[in-house]
Amino acid sequence: MRTISCESIAQSPDFRPLSSIANIRVDLRYASTNNFMGRDMYSPLDCAWLHVEAARGLEMARDWLATQRRDVVLCVLDALRPHRVQIAMWDALEEDLRQYLAPPERGSIHSYGMAVDVTLLDASGDELDMGSGFDEMSETSHPEHESAFLKTGDLRSEHLANRHLLRDAMKRGGFHGIATEWWHFDCGDRDRVRREFARVA
Repeated sequence: MRTISCESIAQSPDFRPLSSIANIRVDLRYASTNNFMGRDMYSPLDCAWLHVEAARGLEMARDWLATQRRDVVLCVLDALRPHRVQIAMWDALEEDLRQYLAPPERGSIHSYGMAVDVTLLDASGDELDMGSGFDEMSETSHPEHESAFLKTGDLRSEHLANRHLLRDAMKRGGFHGIATEWWHFDCGDRDRVRREFARVA
């Protein structure tokens, strides 16, 4: 497996800073205390990066969204996550919550700069209501259970419409979601990423 250190990523042509992607917002939650860990997981590392393929995909998602809802923008909540941080998060989670993280032996697509956690903001900069918050580790966050929760009233049609808009935008950029987190999207094929791309350590 090829690896690259997070400290040297700025010298790599394979990565782009999030600041180079116009007309999106960036709020890296793990670079703050506003996350399920309750502490800054990234400092002093600079994790505001994506692989160039994922960055291009995010631009495509942004452009499609602008044709549908000019009052709504993408907001990146997490992008590159070095493998050392993935390990620290895994070790901190209780056993029953580890379904929300890729185990260290397999590794996260975030650690290749090929996954993003995103939401949508309105014209005032407020997050659209998705029915559960980012990193809310409950079944209401699971796309696979949305229809059932709509029937019980735990999710409303507004929540699903917002989630579908987000998913539709990301799909236009070559991203695909997962069953347990409405906010998480991988770019391209996971097996290809793990086989061909360098993991950020």
